[in-house]
Amino acid sequence: MQSSVGIRERIDHVYPSLRPAERAVARYIRDHIEEAAGLTVGQLAEATHVSQPTVIRFSRKLGFGGYRELRYVLRHPEAEHQVTFDPLEGFDLNPWDSPEDVPAKAAAGASSLIEELRRCLDVKAFRKATALLADAHAIDIYGVENSLVPATDLFTKLMYLGLDCRLNTDAYLQQIGAGHLRDQDVAIAFSHSGSSADTVKALRLAKSAGARTIAVTNHIGSPLAGSADVTLITGSSTQTIYGNAIFSRVAHIALVDMLYMGVILSDYGRFSTALDQSGRMIADREYRS
Repeated sequence: MQSSVGIRERIDHVYPSLRPAERAVARYIRDHIEEAAGLTVGQLAEATHVSQPTVIRFSRKLGFGGYRELRYVLRHPEAEHQVTFDPLEGFDLNPWDSPEDVPAKAAAGASSLIEELRRCLDVKAFRKATALLADAHAIDIYGVENSLVPATDLFTKLMYLGLDCRLNTDAYLQQIGAGHLRDQDVAIAFSHSGSSADTVKALRLAKSAGARTIAVTNHIGSPLAGSADVTLITGSSTQTIYGNAIFSRVAHIALVDMLYMGVILSDYGRFSTALDQSGRMIADREYRS
């Protein structure tokens, strides 16, 4: 919530439309801004002889989401005149929130992204992608920066299933490896925006080499999607890159789990056996006191 209008100006603007109890809050804040900034909603209600809901209702009439937001601006007057810049655009996080609010808000944000993935994912494309991965001679996996998280997760899971996978964390090596793939190989690339130049180049090189290609992205019209035989759309959000850096991996990691389960189901006997063998190979690495 940002505005170039100061608190006193806001109060003067809405004052004629306020109820008597709300006017008591308005007068107190207008005449005692510094003192009001240090009061909780209960303390302000007591000081003005009104109920707490009245204080909250007054805050909203000023254009704030609630008293916490109003109090934040009272304590930080410069916030009234800042140009809006929201690094988590689209996610419910505000500078006046407390740390106790974060777990519920982060969980709600993650839940909404996974639900969006469920709505946007094309089941036919998903089935085709799992079949390509299960039958591939070799699998190359691409991703840079934040997208390395789901890329690494997929690499680990497919290795446990006995599939021949490769993941280079260096973008140049991803591109060199892509250029040496063959027609029985598969390349899968992760990019929320679908416009990461290095990832797009790697997938295009893989396609030119004859490999089958899979794109995982939020944007169906992106360059990455245009370079893929199969595109898995993970959402419809157009968040800024700053928000993406924190939240984009939520849907992509969920999709990795789906691909993992889909590959297992494509040949349950083969992959459950491979998974058991992988587990036995490292069973002695479990810590024992």
